[in-house]
Amino acid sequence: MTAPLQGRKREAARNDGAILAAARDVFLEDPKAPISAVAERAGVGISALYRRYAGKEDLLRTLCHDGLKAFIDAAKDGDDMNEGWDAFTTFLRAVVEADVHALTVHLAGTFASTPEMVADAMRANELVERLVARAHAGGRLREDFVVADVTMILEACAAIRLPDRRRSAELRRRYLELAIDGMDRDDADRLPGPPPDPAEMNWRWAKSRPGPA
Repeated sequence: MTAPLQGRKREAARNDGAILAAARDVFLEDPKAPISAVAERAGVGISALYRRYAGKEDLLRTLCHDGLKAFIDAAKDGDDMNEGWDAFTTFLRAVVEADVHALTVHLAGTFASTPEMVADAMRANELVERLVARAHAGGRLREDFVVADVTMILEACAAIRLPDRRRSAELRRRYLELAIDGMDRDDADRLPGPPPDPAEMNWRWAKSRPGPA
């Protein structure tokens, strides 16, 4: 059993959580906002923020990596399920519920990634490929659905953003269910246009090149 944090350590952990929550809100509203806006929103001094993060890029990198880890966890949880269609759709619902892709859409290309992030991104892609393959193998997922379609659907859901957070989450769930219905093999009509190619998927990350090891 892990002992509870005491004194300064507990305060530091509380401050770090407040900083990350504030940073998410601030940068989703305005990716160009200064780091001082994060400190103000979190209710901490700028020195407390800089003790944890070297600067804005370091903070952005942490936010996005945390989102990537949440994505991987959702994919693993889905993959633990026996039936391929259930595994795939459970994963999609978990990612939309966590609002992971809102950060991807807003912050892509604003920081240099680390080797660990690159490795986690590759792992995430492998897990999604497996989930899609399993859903296809089960005969439920429409034949013309590809892995790249997953990213576009999740980003489309993340783009739904109203001032009321509860309503935003409700609408994301609504439109994900519409998308899931369209993925079902029972809808036999072919999709218009080809799926996205790698160049279309990766252009936003051109600036998020691996940083020094």
